[in-house]
Amino acid sequence: MYQINPIISELQKIANAKKAQILQRFFKTGKGEYGEGDIFLGIVVPEQRKIAKKYSSLDLMQIQELLNSKIHEERLISLFILIDKYKKAEKSNDKKQKQEIVNFYLNNAKNINNWDLVDLSAPNIVGNFLLDKDKSVLYQLANSENLWEKRISILATFEFIKNNNFEHTLKLSEILLKDKHDLIHKAVGWMLREVGKRNEVVLENFLKKHYKEMPRTMLRYAIEKFPENRRKEYLQSKI
Repeated sequence: MYQINPIISELQKIANAKKAQILQRFFKTGKGEYGEGDIFLGIVVPEQRKIAKKYSSLDLMQIQELLNSKIHEERLISLFILIDKYKKAEKSNDKKQKQEIVNFYLNNAKNINNWDLVDLSAPNIVGNFLLDKDKSVLYQLANSENLWEKRISILATFEFIKNNNFEHTLKLSEILLKDKHDLIHKAVGWMLREVGKRNEVVLENFLKKHYKEMPRTMLRYAIEKFPENRRKEYLQSKI
């Protein structure tokens, strides 16, 4: 059984201070920003994936140690390992293991506290698990006061969208329509755009009902793939 110390040692050896500074600005880690306190080592994602693969046999207790870290790369690696475990459980149809992983993930939602961490994990774990199950947990998350739990709720539906199930994306979008945070505006707009890529009529029906009250960023993301003249009509409220 691996200990997490070798992972931490490997990360420290390949840390890049210059890249870390860039990432800390990009992921808004300053005081009062959404990623306040997040620490980066400056390691690219492909390198993190390699390390996660090497240590894929970590158990949930060891993953928890990584997920508790203030270092961004350690948390992301923990999620890559968790995704791998979930996919293996899915492949072997181990329902008990899948449930355990999803419970673990949701119990740690507040540690999955930057947009990349959410976006890479929520569809693969929560979304996949809930494909054929009750979706009420997503509505609980959407009504949370926690930014990351709200983002998890809408990003999880990406897996539904890929399976041409748009119902919950639209319902959750309505709940999050007047959220104040830019990261929610972007996430909702992105998921609506994904709906539109598969069924433009469904997206248009949603937009006709809500576009005047949608935050500008959310609307721009949602209509990004529309022809230019159609985008202008929405942005100038001429629909």
